[in-house]
Amino acid sequence: MFRFRRRSLAFRFRSCVRLAVVGGVLFHRALFNWTTPPMFIGTLLVGALLQVFFLVFLSREPGVADVRFPLIGNAVPAASASGVNGGTMAVANERRHGTLGAVLLSPRPRIPLWAGRALPYALNVTLVSAFVLTGAAVTPGLPVPADAPPGLAPMLLVAATACAVFGLAPGALGPRLRDVFLVSNAAGSVLLLLTGAAVPRDTLPAWMRGAGEPLPLTRAADAARRLVDGGLDRTLLGAELAVGSGYAVPALALLAVFERGSRRRATLDVM
Repeated sequence: MFRFRRRSLAFRFRSCVRLAVVGGVLFHRALFNWTTPPMFIGTLLVGALLQVFFLVFLSREPGVADVRFPLIGNAVPAASASGVNGGTMAVANERRHGTLGAVLLSPRPRIPLWAGRALPYALNVTLVSAFVLTGAAVTPGLPVPADAPPGLAPMLLVAATACAVFGLAPGALGPRLRDVFLVSNAAGSVLLLLTGAAVPRDTLPAWMRGAGEPLPLTRAADAARRLVDGGLDRTLLGAELAVGSGYAVPALALLAVFERGSRRRATLDVM
């Protein structure tokens, strides 16, 4: 009996992994807004690279700060907007294209179901951030070591995952809000302002520094700068992973509450 139970647990684990991976890939192929190569390259890759270069050369002009600060800080969250919006799309696009009802009627477990929706966007964000850092490393005149992008890979993946999970929280409002992207766009702007990506956090007011502490990317930007300066702080990496995981709790809770409400209203309508 113990062996049967162990096999049953192993089967459930493999089933959940398959649901997250295969379901996430199928969802991504069907509902990804930038699925064509020209839109992906122009919107996510070139747009993020030009944004970082603009901020770097703008900060170089007055000569008041080391250009590595905006370069490294903005290269990490260069794709944060797509990560947050991607997590939001995981729910909002299902509703927009009329497939949310089929998803909610599915008897499959909800945690791997929604986690699989956010996983492809986390990989996209990692790719975009790695592209921006590589572009900065090969650009003459920019102080980025050639070995920085490979060393930053674990931190980029953790930060990207945290952004995608963070985006699930406003995405969970999709079943109720008419335009949930108003919330996700504001959330992306808050990340850029409060996490110390573009502005040193010690120059911000105390209440803004406190508001930035529980946000993703705050520790990732610091870890990236420390790695370029000499070494990776694994404590910051673990803290970033913990923060990203923490946002999964309210996101899944909101999704569960709205799902129950939808089922209850559907039952009343039928009666």
